[in-house]
Amino acid sequence: MSGAAGAARLTGLPPLIGPGARVLILGSFPSEASLAARQYYAHKQNQFWRILGAVLGQPVTTMDYAAKQAAVTAAGIAIWDVYASCERAGSLDSAIRNAWPNDFGALRKSAVALRRVCFNGQAAGRFAPQLAALGYETRVLPSTSPANASWTIERKLAAWHEALRG
Repeated sequence: MSGAAGAARLTGLPPLIGPGARVLILGSFPSEASLAARQYYAHKQNQFWRILGAVLGQPVTTMDYAAKQAAVTAAGIAIWDVYASCERAGSLDSAIRNAWPNDFGALRKSAVALRRVCFNGQAAGRFAPQLAALGYETRVLPSTSPANASWTIERKLAAWHEALRG
């Protein structure tokens, strides 16, 4: 343990990215549930898989994680986070301290077809200028987190659908 309030140094998940990725979805940092499961968006109340399944027209919420990964990469979508590591107690973005960003410059080599970066929420969206400077089209989307109760699922779905399919 180190840092403020005894928060441990946490390391994020590796990117879920295939060679044909055209769109990258960047979250801030995995929740405690996601880190424990070693799976993106593992918290049962997070609406990410429900929304992505609706956009893709696939029942991803009923798939195991390997099938979710295959469906996402087949659709040309990649998933990662803006932070490689941080100190955080709990799962809230507001609790993130001493964070280190991921190496976005490496995307040019690993995802040559990547054109658009969508940010899952405002915390991740703070990185939009940096990704735009690398030549990517950027969109900041409403967070799929259960902490974002100000947006209905319908409004979130409409915004995500437009950004991923528009």
